[in-house]
Amino acid sequence: MKRIAGLFLAVVLLLGLAAPSAAADSAPVVILCTNDVHTATDGYAVVAACRDQMEQRYGAGRVTLVDAGDAIQGGPIGTLTNGSSLVDIMNHVGYDYAVPGNHEFDYGMDVFLDLAQNRAQYTYLSCNFLGQTGDAVLSPYALEDYGDVQVAYLGISTPETLTKSNPTHFQDDGGSYLYSFCEGGGGQELYQAVQQAVDSARDDGADYVVALAHLGMEGVTPAWTSGAVIANTTGIDLVIDGHSHEAYRQQAANLEGEPVDLVQTGTQLVNLGCILLDPDTGGITVEMLPVEGDEAPVDPDTKAYLEQIYGGFEEELNRVVGSTSVSLRATAENGFDWAVRVSETNLGDLVADAYRFALGADIGLANGGGIRADIAAGDITYRDLLNVQPYGNELCLVEATGQEILDALELGARSYPESSGGFLQVSGLSYVIDTTVPSGVRLSDQGAFLGVDGPRRVADVKVDGQPLDPEGIYTVSSHNYLIKSGGDGYTMFQDNKLLKDCVVLDNQALISFFVEQMDGRVGEEYQNPAGQGRITLRTAPSEPGPDATQQQNRTYTVKPGDSLWRIAARELGSGRRWQEIYALNRELISNPSLIFPGQELTLPQE
Repeated sequence: MKRIAGLFLAVVLLLGLAAPSAAADSAPVVILCTNDVHTATDGYAVVAACRDQMEQRYGAGRVTLVDAGDAIQGGPIGTLTNGSSLVDIMNHVGYDYAVPGNHEFDYGMDVFLDLAQNRAQYTYLSCNFLGQTGDAVLSPYALEDYGDVQVAYLGISTPETLTKSNPTHFQDDGGSYLYSFCEGGGGQELYQAVQQAVDSARDDGADYVVALAHLGMEGVTPAWTSGAVIANTTGIDLVIDGHSHEAYRQQAANLEGEPVDLVQTGTQLVNLGCILLDPDTGGITVEMLPVEGDEAPVDPDTKAYLEQIYGGFEEELNRVVGSTSVSLRATAENGFDWAVRVSETNLGDLVADAYRFALGADIGLANGGGIRADIAAGDITYRDLLNVQPYGNELCLVEATGQEILDALELGARSYPESSGGFLQVSGLSYVIDTTVPSGVRLSDQGAFLGVDGPRRVADVKVDGQPLDPEGIYTVSSHNYLIKSGGDGYTMFQDNKLLKDCVVLDNQALISFFVEQMDGRVGEEYQNPAGQGRITLRTAPSEPGPDATQQQNRTYTVKPGDSLWRIAARELGSGRRWQEIYALNRELISNPSLIFPGQELTLPQE
């Protein structure tokens, strides 16, 4: 097939303005796509309007709306209804297909299967989500007939689901896994499952294979990225991606060296992906439609539907439980990247403190991936706290050795400088991450901690100001996801003595901390967005030499799968320096989320 990727659609086509309707036998197939919405439902009124406009232009039988996962969890409405209201909203908007992301399972397996099989009017797909017998739990793919062309929509779920949702949701009472995501063989099981489904879809008559993949690129296990799946398979024409909350449209080479189009729209419905498949030329055209702004169309019926659903929860969500004079940060200054997954923040300190004080522990641990939203200066409401802690996890108190705590800190620091949901925010202790030491953490195929080979990155660990004793016994407070379930790979506490078992919800602990420990007001100790110095990053000193000017002006050629964050992490030692690259290349890069293979970028001095 002839390939045309990364092109912009004309505004007249996107908004459906004053252009004649295309004939059915020559019209393109239109795919509208979202990913990682995480209950940011306001944008669905725009999605519905765009779908209507595309159907008016190209015909109702030529437009398909899909989602690449993590739609039903992340905000109060998801927590309060176990995701059911979000499925109802997606039904109303008119979704056709979706792949389950890792967070679709956060309410439990029974809940997800009931939503997928009995409530959703769209079809959930996954070729690598397998039951105990090795059979696919969901349909691997669905063939959509557009008359002159057949498109197979094929689902691919991230194997990281086993640790990035609650691991016990996939196990029996004895801890044996009932479900898998083809996580074994260093990626080979996943590639084989995908290839088998692609081949089957082609045998069924698919002219195109469009993968709905909750895989991602940045901060993902390398063997399980969308780029890795593309590189180890053939027959996929387009990957609509999710999971890593990036916005990109690019190409990656498959196993035979052929280019495959790859698109992800970001998170929180900041963009709507719009893809045109041209049956006449085989061309694929991709555009990102902004969901916010005065020019974005709004469907009044969907807007009214959303207002009706949310109206029933307003009183409870707006209940004030405290206040803060300073913004409490989970995200970086750009409001997009997760600061709490790469560094200490004031909100990370606060959450870890709430855990420790709630159960009277020596140490409080909070995984950065469980802290999901900023809190703005002003009143703090129940809505704010549910946004920060949307999972409804329960706090546990466990006895742990100093060595187990060292192992936990080492696991949390293993991905730095890349973003990781397992990065630990702490209370009652401090530690140093030596970023010059490569991580020696070993993981199982399921992502569980096995041990550490070689030197450790974590050093100078102190508990209440005193050096941690590896043979000493400490009490550790965290939620059941980390303590009992091995979430994010933290298996070192699972067999330890539980002193308190699931005694309070994580968000209730935050409420109690505000009211009982701080008299309803966040204090001065949390004024610094970078926290209180509990986590120190030790980096190699920069030694400018006579070629400093040359270093400052060196260039880098963008490779398939690159993002500014990945380039900054690899070339400059910290993904957070992506803004420096952007500043030096503004004439070349119009949108920092959109870079393309072959571009020559100027890099700042290391």
